[in-house]
Amino acid sequence: QVQLVESGGGLVQAGGSLRLSCAASGSIFRLNVMAWYRRAPGKQRELVARIISGGSTNYADSVKGRFTISRDNAKNTVYLQMNSLKPEDTAVYYCAADYQSLRYWGQGTQVTVSS
Repeated sequence: QVQLVESGGGLVQAGGSLRLSCAASGSIFRLNVMAWYRRAPGKQRELVARIISGGSTNYADSVKGRFTISRDNAKNTVYLQMNSLKPEDTAVYYCAADYQSLRYWGQGTQVTVSS
């Protein structure tokens, strides 16, 4: 199985920055797709950013130009650099990874942006 361990969430003022990390471990060799999702209370989970093994990335329109997803394939770790944070970015952020046709999720980490 794959275990995903997240870190980096917290409380930050609007305009500030945070970097989230998600490290995958277990009986794995190489993960294909890794992604970050977020969910605000009472709202649907939404895709924030994704990155494939070759390095191609996709972003939600709401975070383009502010967030950057990256990965270290040797460490099976994905990062989300979040700059110019806005109160509407407040949510629980989840790491996700695809491995052998299965979807694995992290436990989620709270990001709160105050105005």
